[in-house]
Amino acid sequence: MASFTRAKELIRQFKGDAYLAGDGVLDRAGELVRDWGRRSVIVRGGFRGSDGYVERIRRSLAAEGKEVIGVIRGARPNAPREDLFRMAEEMKELAPDFYVTFGAGSTIDCAKAADVLRVLGGSIDDYFGTGLVTAALEKAGKRLTPHLAIQTAASSAAHLTKYSNITDIHTGQKKLIVDEAIVPPRAVFDYEVTHTCPEALTADGALDGVSHSLEVLYGAVGKPFYGLMQEVAKETFDLVFGYLRRVLDDPTDAEGREALALATDLGGYAIMLGGTNGAHLTSFSLVDILAHGRACIMMNPYYTVFYAPAIVEPMKLVAASLAEVEAMDAEDADAAPRQAGEAVAEGLRDFEQHVQIPTTLGEVPGFGDHHIERALTAAKNPQLKMKLQNMPVPLTPELVDDYMGPVLEAAKTGDLSLIRNLAA
Repeated sequence: MASFTRAKELIRQFKGDAYLAGDGVLDRAGELVRDWGRRSVIVRGGFRGSDGYVERIRRSLAAEGKEVIGVIRGARPNAPREDLFRMAEEMKELAPDFYVTFGAGSTIDCAKAADVLRVLGGSIDDYFGTGLVTAALEKAGKRLTPHLAIQTAASSAAHLTKYSNITDIHTGQKKLIVDEAIVPPRAVFDYEVTHTCPEALTADGALDGVSHSLEVLYGAVGKPFYGLMQEVAKETFDLVFGYLRRVLDDPTDAEGREALALATDLGGYAIMLGGTNGAHLTSFSLVDILAHGRACIMMNPYYTVFYAPAIVEPMKLVAASLAEVEAMDAEDADAAPRQAGEAVAEGLRDFEQHVQIPTTLGEVPGFGDHHIERALTAAKNPQLKMKLQNMPVPLTPELVDDYMGPVLEAAKTGDLSLIRNLAA
């Protein structure tokens, strides 16, 4: 059973006073930048009603003596490189003392990377990978621009994390900056902003939060933070599994909207404790046909079966949450690892069906075998090696075709028997 109180305690433990979250907090955004400079830029997304929210942010900043010297258009979905380069140039011209993002994950991700380019120069490809921004800043003796991130969707938790996903829309491949230096030092999330979020984005965002906690939980076995990760994951799963269907039935359900916001923030906590792995890695090669959160949740049942021998205890936790919404029988996770993995996979797919998410890649318009080839090629790219290393069953590039290949073939058809276990 979901606990709003415990979820809030965990988020407070995570971000402390650097984060304002809840209904109606947008008008207090200026409080978080009192000790920063005077000249600011707002990088904003555009959606129905967003002009009014941006004006509220302006007033909040003005109340603290801050001046908005420019407003920059945010990013399209998946943060295309072209939007990144445009934003970097505009930020360079304006040279603010600090900047405020108001948008969902793509706008916040793009702004993070744009400031990296503004401050450090070079090619964005210089920074894909882990810790490369910090290394470059130390070498240059520079610091990134202070950033207040204001989230507008219960989804990626980009406002809380060290990740920036950038997409080459010409090749259909997403790559990733992973670096503590790009974590926004202050953040705001007014849950009321999510109340008009479209149905598809609501579902995709919530399930992205599930995938964050699920994948980190799977990879946390035997690590010092495993106990904490169990708590974070349990609350994430209970909140999304328990409330997503309610919100899809009634988008004005304020309690349900709060549940999804808390859950996705906890997903952000999860990816600051550990890293995502297989499903996220594959999703980076499906950007031309699937929204990010949808791609991740669709792939996770298949990776669950692949990881099964290494994730016996985590599967029981997932099963308990799925059992609460009658998506599976919790006792099925007590079977032998392979059978337990297939049972949890079926439970996840059952929940996906109930929220109208496809359960196989073959059902997705535009999917083809070239997506499998793209994903296998990307998995061998050194810039994405952190995802292979984060797997509960780590793969080397030499093993990708033999073991990830069958996972992707299973995801194409839904046939779990195609998946091979490395430990078997």
